[in-house]
Amino acid sequence: MLRIRQVEPADHAEWLALRTALWPDENAAELAVEVARFFAEPSAQPGAMLEAVLVAVDSDEPAAGLVGFAELSRRPYADGCATSPVGYLEGWYVRPEQRGRGVGRALVAAAEAWARAQGCRELASDTELENSGSAAAHRALGFDEVTVLRCFRKALAPEGT
Repeated sequence: MLRIRQVEPADHAEWLALRTALWPDENAAELAVEVARFFAEPSAQPGAMLEAVLVAVDSDEPAAGLVGFAELSRRPYADGCATSPVGYLEGWYVRPEQRGRGVGRALVAAAEAWARAQGCRELASDTELENSGSAAAHRALGFDEVTVLRCFRKALAPEGT
């Protein structure tokens, strides 16, 4: 039986492992700092990067540990949204061997409930342009694709160099 609950400090290592699997190109030390900061400095204020983390546990397979997570925040604005604040699905991941079993759907349903409880009337998310699997999962759960975006950056040399 699948259960969705708030992340707990005892989940630290498993949640970090799932985050590392979702974002393998990110600096592992930075991901660990973010997890530690979440537990040390919880925030319930809009605009905080992480306000809530929901985890999925399969009680029929307790040895599996955490099988997925959803990281949530509220943002003052999100592309394609008309209300504020907007619930935002900052990160969403299900272990590959658990996919196709409704874990992602359950996490998003719990994320929707969290956003409603925070006074949000919309839930937004994003994914990398080339991540067609994630885009399909979002569409299957009722998300509308509203924008395709490429972001750019340019490093600036200090003035006078």
